Parts: sequence; C-alpha cells; structure tokens
Amino acid sequence: MAKRSRREPPPSDDSHSLATRSNQHKRLPDSREEEESRSGCRRKAKKIKTFTASETLLVQSETTGTPSASNRYASLACSVELRREEKPRRRGREDRREWAYTSRDLSGCRDNVVFVSYNILGVENAMKHQDLYTEVQPRFLKWRRRKKLIRKELNVYDASIVCFQEVDRFDDLADLLKKDGFGGVYKARTGEANDGCAIFWKDDRFTLVHQDNIEFKTFGLRDNVAQLCVLKMKQRVMPDSPAQSSASLLDQNQLLLVANIHVLFNPNRGDVKLGQIRLLLEKAHQLSEIWGKIPVIIGGDLNSMPQSAIYQFLASSELDIRLYDRRKISGQIDCLSANSCVKHQNRNSLSIKWKPASRQCVYRWNDDDLRLATGSAKVTHLQHHLDLCSAYFGIPGSCRTRDDCGEPLATSYHSRFMGTVDYIWHTKELVPVRVLETLPIDALKRTGGLPSKKWGSDHLALVCELAFWDR
Repeated sequence: MAKRSRREPPPSDDSHSLATRSNQHKRLPDSREEEESRSGCRRKAKKIKTFTASETLLVQSETTGTPSASNRYASLACSVELRREEKPRRRGREDRREWAYTSRDLSGCRDNVVFVSYNILGVENAMKHQDLYTEVQPRFLKWRRRKKLIRKELNVYDASIVCFQEVDRFDDLADLLKKDGFGGVYKARTGEANDGCAIFWKDDRFTLVHQDNIEFKTFGLRDNVAQLCVLKMKQRVMPDSPAQSSASLLDQNQLLLVANIHVLFNPNRGDVKLGQIRLLLEKAHQLSEIWGKIPVIIGGDLNSMPQSAIYQFLASSELDIRLYDRRKISGQIDCLSANSCVKHQNRNSLSIKWKPASRQCVYRWNDDDLRLATGSAKVTHLQHHLDLCSAYFGIPGSCRTRDDCGEPLATSYHSRFMGTVDYIWHTKELVPVRVLETLPIDALKRTGGLPSKKWGSDHLALVCELAFWDR
C-alpha cells in the first residue's frame, strides 16, 4: 500500500459543526486582512468537506456487494455490518479481533470452557520456506519473539484447552506455558518431519484420564498424526455453598474428549486427506462411546476450504465420493488458482461458493484411492456417527470477516495463500457462547503477511467459548 505524501485531516461526519463554522464568517469584513482570513477559512472548510465525502464513498464501496456471513443469517449480519460502517474506524483498532456472541438462551448451560485451535508455524518450516514470507520482517519470524506473542494471546483469551499444530519446540513451549498453569502432551509426526501436534489444558480445571494417538502411516496415509485426550473437569466448590451440596459437585464427573489433527497439505491428494479425517472421526466416536457418550471437541488445520466436499462431510455426516474429483475434494486447487496472486486478490475471490457435483458426473476412483479414502475398495459412500457443528457457523458474525458458509474468510495469510483451513467442530452436547472473529481481509493485507508485529504465526488462532448443555 503506497504511503500518503501528506498527512490528511481525520474524516468527520459532523455537518452541523462545519455549517456553524462557515456561518461565523458571513459577517462583512472590517479590513482586507479579515477578508483574507475569511477566504482562508472557507477554503479550509471546503477541503474538510471534500475529504469527508471521499471517505464516505470509500466506505460505501467496501460494503457494496459483500457476501453475508451465511445464508441463514444474511439479513442479520448485513444489518450489523451497515451499523458498524456508520462510524469511521479508528486506525489503531484495525488489527483488533472482536468477540461475536450468541443470542441463544444459555440458562440451561454450565461449565464454560475457552477452547483454542492454533497452527503456530513450526520453526524449521519457517526456515525452509522463506519464500512464503518475502514481505515479513525477519525479526517477526524469530521463535524467541513469536513464542512470547503466542503465550500472551492465550492469557488474553483466558484459554482453558489449547490444540496446537506444527509444534517442533514442545519442551520450550511446555516450559513457557507451565508458568501459566498449563499441562500438555505431544505427538510428533512420523518420518523425517520434526513437527507434530500438542494439546494443553489448565491444570486447575482438568485432569488427563486417557490419551490416544493416531499415526496415519500405519494405514498408508502419510506421516501426519492426530491426538485424542479424555479430560476430566475438576470439582470446583463455590464459595459460601455447603461442601456436599449437589451444586458444588455438579461438574465433578464431567468428561470431555478433545481431538487435534493436522491434515496433509498436498492439494492433489484428497483421498489421503479424507482418509485421515475419516479415521479421526471413527476413533473419536469410539472413545466417546467407551467413556459414556461424552462430548467431543475437534480442533485442527484440515488443509481444506469451507466450500469443499470435505467440509460438507464433516457438517452433514455423509459423502458420496464418486461425485467428486479426488484432486479437488479439499477445495484447495480452486482456491489457489483463484488466489494465484495474493497481492491483487479481493474478498470475492475468497468466497468461492460450494456447489454439489452433478449427479451425472461420476469421477473415476481406482481401488487404491478408495482404500485410502474409505478403507475399502468396495465403499464409495462415507458416513460418520458424530453429530458435529462448527463453532463459528453457530454464531453469526460480521460480513467483513465471514464467508457464505459462516466460517472465517481467512485463517492463514502468507505470500502464496490467503484463506481458511482451520476449524473448531463440536458435538451438540456443547453450546457455543462466543467466538473470536478473525481479521478483515483489508486489515490482513496491510500487514504484508503473517507473522507480524502483533501476531506470532502465519495462522490466526481460532477461539471459542463453549458451555455444557445441562440435559
């Protein structure tokens, strides 16, 4: 973005104030000096009026034709957006992330949990792929600096449970977060890669009662891994309440299954991506049943777009894979071609609408593809048994930060990509109370790329507060 050659006065929509100033100079001058002073004031007022009009046009052009947060909440989201645009934005607040709250009655909910899913950018990945950060100042990529920003974020959010992806300095991270009362477990990727996944939780709120991992290499699905942890909520006795009252023991036996995954990146291997997600969902459902049909939260970098067939599989619990090209099942190829030059992209290019494939269009999947995707060469229709909801879809948000699916417009930004690949999913025993909006596209672009002065990764953390539905 080109720098302004001169400092312009701030916009003002106070037309009454301008009119009053102008009327003060309508009296006849007593001298030539007063006449010149009057002319100067008129010119100044004219400049201010012109600047205000141009700013108004700019705001109107930004809001015209912007997509709604979702089809379900279109009118609500757009009306909120228009109300926000009535006031000029403060320059210092453009990189602030705002909370969006539910309008749902929460009287039947209890035991709120703040959940974070965060791809924190592996240290070695940042060093190996410096071409992705050509517009990022080298100091912003330093791990010593980034880990402090990540820790600061978690404290601001008052996080209870955190799922990290691309962790290759676990001991360093664990030592840092231990100071804030977090305990955690780590699972490294197999093969030559040095990063993996980590789950952290507040020790004063949860106890780890079971841990399980998935090494996808065992199933021929590359070196990615997933984690599953069963956490037990610790008993919290409320002040001034009887020690043995039912209220004080309400959350004593509350269990929660937390799943964390970083799906394969390769945009062409939709069969592998689908296979990894399928196995995670199967394992999560199995563990949930074993532990008494407990609620499930899934966080992770799925390397799939909100308009993709993979997203639809998670949301609808089923998918006929014969209707989709294996290479396009994650939606990345369409998105990458639409965003081949991030510097010139606009927000419409990030809102590629998902369209179901034609029933007459059946793509060929060979036996090997089917085995990876579905687990059998004879299965073409996938189903999972978790009734999942997207945390962000569950709470309407601003048109400036959400796409037509209700998901964030962008959770990751570097010189070759801007879009959404990170998600939080939960079962219906949990209710979203609020979610933290991501940054608007124009604010992201002004950073030149992530990490930045304020944000410690090339991804933005997804944050939601969930409450247990008291059935």
